[in-house]
Amino acid sequence: MLLQWLAKGIIFSNGKTWKDIRRFTLMTLRNFGMGKRSIEDRVQEEARCLVEELRKTKSSPCDPTFILSCPPCNVICSIIFQNRFDYKDQNFLNLLERLNENVRILSSTWLQVCNNFPPLIDYLPGTHNTLLKNIAYTNSYVLEKVKEHQESLDINNPRDYIDYFLIKMEQEKHNQHSGFTIENLVYSVSDLFGAGTETTSTTMRYGLLLLLKHPEVTAKVQEEIGRVVGRHRSPCMQDRSRMPYTDAVVHEIQRYINLLPTNLPHAVTCDIKFRNYYIPKGTTIFTSLSSVLHDEKEFPNPKVFDPGHFLDESGNFKKSDYFMPFSAGKRICLGESLARMELFLFLTTILQNFNLKSLVDPKDLDTTPVANGFASVPPSYQICFNPV
Repeated sequence: MLLQWLAKGIIFSNGKTWKDIRRFTLMTLRNFGMGKRSIEDRVQEEARCLVEELRKTKSSPCDPTFILSCPPCNVICSIIFQNRFDYKDQNFLNLLERLNENVRILSSTWLQVCNNFPPLIDYLPGTHNTLLKNIAYTNSYVLEKVKEHQESLDINNPRDYIDYFLIKMEQEKHNQHSGFTIENLVYSVSDLFGAGTETTSTTMRYGLLLLLKHPEVTAKVQEEIGRVVGRHRSPCMQDRSRMPYTDAVVHEIQRYINLLPTNLPHAVTCDIKFRNYYIPKGTTIFTSLSSVLHDEKEFPNPKVFDPGHFLDESGNFKKSDYFMPFSAGKRICLGESLARMELFLFLTTILQNFNLKSLVDPKDLDTTPVANGFASVPPSYQICFNPV
């Protein structure tokens, strides 16, 4: 399989290397405030930058793809690179374009064919070559950043994730089996950069399309924002408990779009019999997140966008054990808490400051994904952000 070529870093590695790097990464992200007020301040500041950028559109129609990629990307960049980018920075836009293109390629029919018939990769030209070139481009950029960090490293004053990793490498330099290598550093940073950007931005882009499609939902969210938050301060995570409808809408967006239908690939760690099927150790398996996110018993009419799936009869937010867009188990998304925070704060800040306008009748908007392989990719659309 193509993805097995990338078995380094955090997402696609396994065994002891994966355990060590994941544990280290979680600890480092927490040191930089993940799950704490300090990271919330960063997200709020980036939300304000997003609002200013959206104001520059002057209510003109725009494709929101890249403008929505910038905020989550800058939040993760502040952790791994210690700096954010200007929304017009060309290096920044080049990296975002390659990330976006890779998601489209990974979700294409051709890549699904390659996954099922790996020998095709060696004999036929295809978009997988573009995928690999894009990965090489990103890794090259990260490697340059790593070299800059090596030259200015102060072990007593680590600035970001790269510094912490370099210090860990020095501590492990006599361990021949250590997974803390330059190669794994490059892939780990690229994983954080990609996963911390594309999943959240795609969810936001799909979410705004659904809000355009359902103006009655948008109006109720804006009413709740006005009542709880008002117009003169930024939304914060403490508001969420008093905004059950908005919380339900964010959850329903994630449930409905089913961003990663077959999850990331996993491998069986030992021979096992499951529902009368024998699965030998080492077999690559895909778990269907669709089977829970679109479960008909838990979510009546699962193909319908309905925030009521997460509300009880009194209008209070209702949790569901079937809500697992971030996967489950030991390999659950390590950035889940950050992604949840970003989705709530970015979307509420947008709706606090802008009315959304579609160029076509909302009834005519098509929300069917244009690709549905690795990820559910929303169709392209134009939107106007009209200041409130």
